[in-house]
Amino acid sequence: MSTAEIRQKLHNYLESADDKVIKAMFTIMEKDIENNALVYTSKLKSELSKRQKDYLDNNFRLVNQEDSKKRIRQILNENK
Repeated sequence: MSTAEIRQKLHNYLESADDKVIKAMFTIMEKDIENNALVYTSKLKSELSKRQKDYLDNNFRLVNQEDSKKRIRQILNENK
């Protein structure tokens, strides 16, 4: 079974699981959940606000898939 299928099954299960089961599962996974939580630093918040403003002002440039792949490959090659 693929990870995507497992995620979907878990998601479906959580929608109807008993409260006690949900709390038990959360207790088991709580540290991992906290460790993987995205931290919204002031720098990240500032960048997100800038990007939102650029989007709302139509001040952005879309990149097609091929150009994006080229850019990613270039970055990966520079980091080798």
